[in-house]
Amino acid sequence: MNTPPHTPLPWETIDTVLLDLDGTLLDLRFDNHFFLEHLPRRLAEHWDLPDDAARTELRRRYQRVAGTLDWYCLDYWQRELELDLVALKHEIGHLVQWRPHAPVFLDALGSAGKRRVLATNAHPGSMGFKFDRLPLGHRFEARYTSHDFGAPKEDAAFWDRLHEREGFHPERTLFVDDNPNVLAAARDWGIGYLMGIRLPDSSAPPNALEGFPAVDHLDALLPNARERPVSG
Repeated sequence: MNTPPHTPLPWETIDTVLLDLDGTLLDLRFDNHFFLEHLPRRLAEHWDLPDDAARTELRRRYQRVAGTLDWYCLDYWQRELELDLVALKHEIGHLVQWRPHAPVFLDALGSAGKRRVLATNAHPGSMGFKFDRLPLGHRFEARYTSHDFGAPKEDAAFWDRLHEREGFHPERTLFVDDNPNVLAAARDWGIGYLMGIRLPDSSAPPNALEGFPAVDHLDALLPNARERPVSG
């Protein structure tokens, strides 16, 4: 059951909200800049190659594991590239930022009595790095990464294992994500309400989310709870 764009969600029928992290709550600019610009430059130095050659080789390695758990695995990439990726992420840590209205949205969900569950493909090391930079932790009742379950969100096994752990009612659950492949997997598994994010990266054009309801920013989804200023 998909909600058409611009139609208010029926919050009275939603108990649980599953939320992606990067591109949904946090600006995907950090990740895109890291993997497409910063890491290739550091690899060029490490491999003593021209920037373009390092970028081409890295893109080849990305394509080899795209959509698998390894694609999202910090340990895999540190072994593959023989670099300390967390240290490199700290070099551009100032780019880790909320997406517009994300903290207000999370707090409004809490005020409305909804269970807030983080469901991310991010590796625990990457997630922890971001949790150290922004006040995220207290804004969830539970949080899970695909690495907890041995399967990415694109795989039905992730949803089976998340359901086993959380026991949510699929027909009373909303899932918000910016990745159309992940949204499709959640739809096929049976999540009742789906919502895409059209502007996950503040420095990039809108996301292509054909076939899914979507919003630019999370303020369009606020439940019937009074919006209030939130620090952080």
